[in-house]
Amino acid sequence: MADNLRDALKKLKITAIDSTADSLEGCLDCLLQALAQNNTETSEKIQKSGILQVFASLLTPQSSCTAKVANIIAEVAKNEFMRNSCVEAGLIPPLVQLLNCKDQEVLLQTGRALGNICYDSHEGRSAVDHAGGAQIVVDHLRSLCSKTDPANEKLLTVFCGMLMNYSNENDTLQSQLINMGVIPTLVKLLGIHCQNAALTEMCLVAFGNLAELESSKEQFAYTNIAEEIVKLFKKQIEHDKKEMIFEVLAPLAENDIIKLQLVEAGLVECLLEIVQKTVDSDKDDDIAELKTASDLMVLLLLGDESMQKLFEGGKGSVFQRVLSWIPSNNHQLQLAGALAIANFARNDGNCIHMVDNGIVQKLMDLLDRHVEDGNVTVQHAALSALRNLAIPVVNKAKMLSAGVAEAVLKFLRSEMPPVQFKLLGTLRMLIDAQEAAEQLGKNVKLVERLVEWCEAKDHAGVMGESNRLLSALIRHSKSKDVIRTIVQSGGIKHLATMATSEHVIMQNEALVALALIAALELVTAEKDLENAKLVQILHRLLSDERSAPEIKYNSMVLICALMGSEPLHKEVQSLAFLEVVSKLRSHENKTVAQQASLTEQRLAVES
Repeated sequence: MADNLRDALKKLKITAIDSTADSLEGCLDCLLQALAQNNTETSEKIQKSGILQVFASLLTPQSSCTAKVANIIAEVAKNEFMRNSCVEAGLIPPLVQLLNCKDQEVLLQTGRALGNICYDSHEGRSAVDHAGGAQIVVDHLRSLCSKTDPANEKLLTVFCGMLMNYSNENDTLQSQLINMGVIPTLVKLLGIHCQNAALTEMCLVAFGNLAELESSKEQFAYTNIAEEIVKLFKKQIEHDKKEMIFEVLAPLAENDIIKLQLVEAGLVECLLEIVQKTVDSDKDDDIAELKTASDLMVLLLLGDESMQKLFEGGKGSVFQRVLSWIPSNNHQLQLAGALAIANFARNDGNCIHMVDNGIVQKLMDLLDRHVEDGNVTVQHAALSALRNLAIPVVNKAKMLSAGVAEAVLKFLRSEMPPVQFKLLGTLRMLIDAQEAAEQLGKNVKLVERLVEWCEAKDHAGVMGESNRLLSALIRHSKSKDVIRTIVQSGGIKHLATMATSEHVIMQNEALVALALIAALELVTAEKDLENAKLVQILHRLLSDERSAPEIKYNSMVLICALMGSEPLHKEVQSLAFLEVVSKLRSHENKTVAQQASLTEQRLAVES
């Protein structure tokens, strides 16, 4: 065989230009045979022989050997080390030219050759891009799309594969294909050829490839992709096929329009069926399928319209099924159920309905099961749901009387920042009633933990929420006992720092809380306020032109309140506040200007 190959290569090199078709054909057959027996070794010999350059001259539409030459190129390009050699030998331009011919076998082998050269090869893709190969292939797909004979379906499969190899993980080339209008064509292909497994699979891989790009989702939204893919999904029995469709669905379902289309096409019913079939199984495939199906379900609920459609006023069968996941013994279902409730709880109407229908107890029962060494993701999800449910004013008292605060406080020991963050957010949402704020504000363990978390510099979210909750306890309780607890736990310095936050809302909350401290417990807090350099902070806030009007107003209110303390009064005098405040009398905001006049009078009297 080796001798035959050597002879064939020699013969090809010498006679390629003027040999007869018959002798060429024999040499090419010999090469194909050798490649079939040992592709890598034969490819190396072809590379060393320099015959690749000769192939460029053989790739003509007129030659009867063209399909075989393209076939050989396709075979050698299965090897990574050959792809660059094919580009350097100048094979891409003639191959791309062959895409314009009518012969089906030539088109098939040319598509294979280009696809294999492009596989994981920057040089191959660039050369095909430069030669304009992608547009010709996209045009072929469009014109051949409706023909369902086996030979045509084979060609369509090869062309889809070629485009996939050409654009895989390359945003620029994927965008180029999208701009060429490949998406509607691929969706149409999927609809027409859904009985052809190989072509369907290739379409799915291409979708998965393109669906990550934002611009593709807009195009997908204008096709009937949802309908076609759900139809295909319903037919699948094998795990691998379902997984392949899931990989396309996940990125597509990030688009709100497509979310709604998928819901309308019946995807949710398919997902619920998978959950039902796999929930009690311990097979790896079933566990994976359960996770993917329930995760996708939660993703569909992130769209406002799709979520509301499935909620159906709290009477929807989907909503009821999801509720049944929460008491389940399966952690994945508990997680998905809690996340789904958090997603349903995105408007006041839904929240009020759910609280009135007992969802809070279900979530508290779930949290109870995860207090000791619990599943962190389930804790986080259940707390997220409770936080969202606590947003409507009418729900707060109901949730407090149901014992939500006590249930949440059990997680104070948690060392997991995501759980800490949601715990803080839930408590902050609950305490706009004076009684609740006072009760929690006198809880020394809670306040000490908040002060500790106010220093969690590695977790900005936890740090921010801790500060906000400290401030909220004071603002809503207006209680001396609460202020004393916070002062004794070392919370003052954090409220002073919070007044310098980049977020106006947080600055404001801090200033209002500090003003209440100064009004109600100035003597107790005096030393801490001095150590926190609060007077200097207020001077900076009033001097800074970028400070919002409400920040300037509340800073002046606080200055007036601090004047009752001798050491703080001295600090105010030493920093020339009069000059800064008098400038604010002409501030464009009338409330600020009026407060500036009052503050100026106070400063003048006290000086």
